[in-house]
Amino acid sequence: MAPSDLLPQLLPALQSPWGAVAFVPLYALWVTLLLPGVWASMLAGALYGPWWGSVLVFVGACLGAEAAFLLGRHWLREWSRRRLRALPKLLAVEQAVSREGLKLVLLTRLSPAFPFSLLNLAYGLSEVSLRDYSIGLIGILPGTVLFCGLGALAGDVARFGEVLSGEADAGTWALRIGGLLATVASVWLVGRAAQKALQGAEPG
Repeated sequence: MAPSDLLPQLLPALQSPWGAVAFVPLYALWVTLLLPGVWASMLAGALYGPWWGSVLVFVGACLGAEAAFLLGRHWLREWSRRRLRALPKLLAVEQAVSREGLKLVLLTRLSPAFPFSLLNLAYGLSEVSLRDYSIGLIGILPGTVLFCGLGALAGDVARFGEVLSGEADAGTWALRIGGLLATVASVWLVGRAAQKALQGAEPG
């Protein structure tokens, strides 16, 4: 059976209460394997809505990030260092985080310029404490809400016939799109501020 044939069967299972519970460890595994989480986050938004999707993604991302951090720090340290040698920007983050701790962890999480999964390896190689690393995961919330919101909107667009049949009026759509635009603007402003702060933190 082709993957395209499995997808229609898998999505209804994920939409069930047990499917939502299973989504958390699946997302954590996705992050641990260093796979990009954007599409998985949008899928969560389409399946569970922007708010429940954000909760599930945040919990799964935190679990996966903790696992990747511990693997990079203890068991896959040499492999992680070899992987990051090709990414001098992330190696520079490792050194800066060792000096700045929680402040820089938060800033790099807020900035869209740094890939979430590979950052976990860089933090594992640094001297940042597990406590500061864990607190810094709060910084992924704006992006999580954004991508789940995009997924929820895309899910509605995929069923646009429901809107045309009157199940969602124009006012509802205006509120959804307005809220999404406000979220995009907020994430952009936060990311821009974080990027400026990061540039100021760089050694001269």
